[in-house]
Parts: sequence; C-alpha cells; structure tokens
Amino acid sequence: MTTAVPSAPSGAIPSRPQSGTVPPSSRAALDAALDTLAARRAAWATLPVLDRIALLRKLRESFAEVAEEWTHAAMRAEGLSPRDRRSGEEWIVGPYFVLRNLRLLQTALRNISVTGRPRIPGPVRRLPNGQVAARVVPYDSWDVILYRGVMAEVWMEPEVTPEGLPETQAVAYRDPDPRGAVALVLSAGNVSSIGPMDALHELFVDNQVVVFKVHEVNDYLGPLLERGFRPLIEAGFLRVVYGGPEEGAYLCEHPAVDAIHITGSDKTYEAIVFGPGEEGARRKRENRPRLAKPVSAELGNVSPVVVVPGRWSREEIAYHAENIATMLVNNAGFNCNAVRALVTWQGWDQRDELLAALREVLRRVPPRHAWYPGAGERYRAFVEAHPEAERYGGAAGDQLPWTLIPGVPPGDDSLCFTTESFCSVFCETPLAAASAAEYLRQAVAFCNDRLWGSLNVTLLVHPRAQQDAELAPTIERAVADLRYGTVAVNHWAAIGYGLVVTPWGAYPGNTPQEIGSGTGFVHNTLMFSRVQKTVVLAPFTAWPKPPWFITHQQAYELGRKLTAFEAGPAPWKLPGILRLALQG
Repeated sequence: MTTAVPSAPSGAIPSRPQSGTVPPSSRAALDAALDTLAARRAAWATLPVLDRIALLRKLRESFAEVAEEWTHAAMRAEGLSPRDRRSGEEWIVGPYFVLRNLRLLQTALRNISVTGRPRIPGPVRRLPNGQVAARVVPYDSWDVILYRGVMAEVWMEPEVTPEGLPETQAVAYRDPDPRGAVALVLSAGNVSSIGPMDALHELFVDNQVVVFKVHEVNDYLGPLLERGFRPLIEAGFLRVVYGGPEEGAYLCEHPAVDAIHITGSDKTYEAIVFGPGEEGARRKRENRPRLAKPVSAELGNVSPVVVVPGRWSREEIAYHAENIATMLVNNAGFNCNAVRALVTWQGWDQRDELLAALREVLRRVPPRHAWYPGAGERYRAFVEAHPEAERYGGAAGDQLPWTLIPGVPPGDDSLCFTTESFCSVFCETPLAAASAAEYLRQAVAFCNDRLWGSLNVTLLVHPRAQQDAELAPTIERAVADLRYGTVAVNHWAAIGYGLVVTPWGAYPGNTPQEIGSGTGFVHNTLMFSRVQKTVVLAPFTAWPKPPWFITHQQAYELGRKLTAFEAGPAPWKLPGILRLALQG
C-alpha cells in the first residue's frame, strides 16, 4: 500500500473553527440512521473476514486522504500553526493513531482468516503471581525500529491459563449464530482520534454496526471523518450524527440501540445509566439503572506519576523534567492521561533538583489557548483551594498558565486527589518513608486508595534501581499491585493509548454505582476478552527523543511523516523519519 499524506503548506493556518457549528441531526435523521443500521446489522455480523479486510484497505486510503485537513482543522481549533512545534501533536493524536489502528486491525483479520484468531507476536508467560501475560509490542519489525526499546504485555484476568488464552481472542468471530447489534458511540471532544477508534473497536472487535455521535466540541471534524469512514457509510455499516446532550439522550433511549460506549466524564455516564437530577441520584443510591443496555465507558483519571528514587545524572534529570512537563502541557492539559499527581519520596536527595528542572521547563513552554469548555472554572477551583499554587508561562487572555501545586500532604482531603482538573494544573505529593522500598510500597497504596480513578499510572525507574537487591523486587511488586488499566514504566502512560494493539481502559471491577474511570477496554486489536491491564516497559531515557516531547524541535514535520508511514509502511520512508527524529 503506497497511499501518501499530502505535504504541508507553508504559512499561517486560517481562522479558528468554532465548535457547535454543525447543526444537530434532526429526530428524523437520527431515526433514518438507526433504521439503516438496524437493517444492516445482520449483514455486518455475517460479513466474511476477507470482505472486512477489503473494507479496512479502503478505510486506510480514505483516512490518509483527509489526514492533512484533519490535522489542520484541529490546529485551527486549538490556536496552533505549523510554525509552532507543538502543532505536531495533532498529527500524532489524530490521523496517525487511526491509521495505525486500521493497519493493525487489517493484520489481525488476516490472521483470523487463516487461524481463527489474531496472532500474538511475542511470548506468553506466567507471572510470579500465576497470571498469564502476552507480549504484544514490538508487534512487528516496524515497531522494533519506531518504538525502540519499548515492550508491552497484556496481563489477563487471574483465571486465564496459557492453554485457554487463545479461546479468549476474537470471541465475536466465533459466534455460531451472529444476529448483529447496533452500538452507539458517544465521542469525546478533547482528542480527535478517540471517537473514530472507539467506532472501529465496536465494529471490528465487538462486531456491531455503529451510530457515531460527534462531540459538540470538535464537531467541525465530523464532515472530514465522514469522508474517512466513507467505505463503511456507503455499505450501511456506520452513520455519523451530530448534536448535544438532547440528541445523545434520544439515541441512548432509542429501541434500535443495543449497546453504548462513551468516552467522557463519570457524571455523563451516571446521567445516561441512572438519569439526571435528584431522581437519577436516588436511582444510583438504590442501584436501579434506568437504562438496561450494556454501557462501556472510559471516564478519566487523576493520573499519577511515581518517581522511584535513585542516583540520576544531570542529563537524566533534564530528560525527565521534559518528560513530566510533556505529560501536562500536551493538548493544553486536556487529556484524561495528563499528569495530575507527581508522587515523590521526601527523603530523596534529588527531589528538589528534579522539581527545579521541571519548573524551568514549564517556564520555557508558552501557554496555550484554553479551548476546552469549562477550563477556566476548573482552574479557578484548584488555585482557590491551593493558594500556594505556582504559575508558569506568562498566560494572557484566554490562556491558562501551567500550574504546579507543590508539597500537597498525602493525608489532605485535597481536590487534587479526588477530582480530575482537566486543565493546566497538577500537584506534587511527597511521601515520608524510612527507605526507598518503603516509599514505593506507600506510593502504590496512595495511588490505589487515595487518588480517583484507575485508568493509567506512570513509574519512572532508573536501571540501577531495578538492579538494587532490596528495591528491585519492590518495583516488580509495585507493577503487579497497581490497580490501573495501563501501567507504564519510564514512558508516559499515554503510550498505552497510542500503541493501539494494547487494550485501553480502566482496571476491571468498577460498578455502575461506583464507575470510577469506567468499564471495558477499547483498541485491543488482538481482541482479548479477559484483560486485566496493560504493562509497558521502556528505557529510562529514550534516544532519539520521543516525537511527543514538548521540546522536540521537528514535531510538526515528523508527525506528518509518521502519519504517511502508517498510511503505507515502506523502508524508503524510514531515513526521512530518522533524520527528523535525530534533529529533535
């Protein structure tokens, strides 16, 4: 496949599009969309695998065709231009992820056509606690080159055995009597690839046709996504609709909708499942859902970054200051996996050095347009609760400064621990402990028991700490004990979202009454049905610098080339990518 992504024009990006400008779909349009999907759900459920592969091939071409327009529309909405190196993130978090998703799904379906299930690319092993773990990254030779040194495993629920693991894959493809179903995908407004990839999961993993409601915040992308999804739309397997809460509620309650997936907030989930207002609150207390349909959800997190102490060089301190800062400032802080709580050991003699380097990076990063609704109100709530908050970046107008709330005691009843700020704010919490190992045990308990959510956690672990006789088993135990859907070592846990082959979602066990970060996993291109969590291991410092780092000097052009690579991988594309990566 040789589809290319168009070259970027020089000069400024035109005026910013406004959200909420696409008219809501009428009731008649919503009904017509669902009528079509209901009529086509059985055809999709029984569609031969080779026909699905052909559709995925067409989808890769149609999404590659809109990649540049998509990226630039998101840049305009967020006040960026190609001259701003931060604009490179829009290539990565939009078309790059979706094109990777499509490519890996195509490979998985080829495997299904031959063996009945996707191929697991790495070894399957038993962990010390008896659980089964399957290595899924590197997925192929391209991953070895582009995700240098990164290894990811999917850890299964305790009851899964190595012998039984294949039977947990591609379950929807082994249904002897597939009837089909209609899934509603309520898209998120903060990251442009979330909705499309959620829709792809419902279609190709769960085997359901999809009505995809674009979020009001980024509905300007809807017409572009319709062009990307054209092969599925023309076949009657997907419909794109528009609107706000009223249209969303109508779709949720529509008898033609069999299942719902939402990416958003726990409050939205509760309104869907139990209803709004006092009646909804009463139903929640009594565990009487108003909606009987299955609802899967990804609902955010107070995402922790746990710093495992050790002897770090000056260069390593500087690298991880950039790493941590990136976890905040990417997407202007409007990420469900942004760092919200930096956990440190009070007794670490380099704690102050790391914080000083982090502050210096934040001083150098220009503030961003606070484009996501409600950011100003959320920001004020945090800084009013914590007048000691430190502001960086010289914000003006509709910008918000990067804001660190240092030294928040772990025993405080702080907003920082119970509420996802979803803006440019994070806190630092030092833990007092007699040793590094005891600190790490406390950090695990703090993350599991005090911080809201269970979506993702990052640990920063020096190689010498992993070789320390006392600390190494504690680190291994920490990775196992952290109750998060993604546990990442050294890379930002958002990589668990972007690798796509790795399942993305909350740690299992949430209930409708206590939904936390949600329920169920998406992406999951190897189609495991008994996932507990993803574990990603990366080098302590990566070389070349990761393209998502806020300090990367070639992020825009590198993001464009990476997107073109995913549209059609080829060896001749690698030298240009490597050249830009080395200039970062």
